[in-house]
Amino acid sequence: MKFLFIFNHQPYDGSDLTWNGLRLAKNLHNRGHDVRIFLISDSIDLARDCIKKPENYDNDLVAMLKEMYNNGVKLKVCGICQARCGIYKNEPYFDEKIKATMNDLANWCEEADKIITF
Repeated sequence: MKFLFIFNHQPYDGSDLTWNGLRLAKNLHNRGHDVRIFLISDSIDLARDCIKKPENYDNDLVAMLKEMYNNGVKLKVCGICQARCGIYKNEPYFDEKIKATMNDLANWCEEADKIITF
């Protein structure tokens, strides 16, 4: 199956929302599913090297996402949001190839068997 995860929230917002979404995506990928992650709004900070794990978090969400990406999870990040959203506006993504458009998200939505938002 093709799973599309759409993240919207700031990665370190005081909740486990992003962490739980990444854990589910990783689990499904490890089961052999086609997993795609699209970051939009403030979640885009998750794809920036400049963001550091707060001391009160026990999981490095950026490192977790990078590992998943390097292991074959497909990742795209809103290009417009890069300058508009997140704490680190205008900072580059850890890989420029992941920059995407709303058209890319629409395509992934059409191709997905299931869409999950966090």
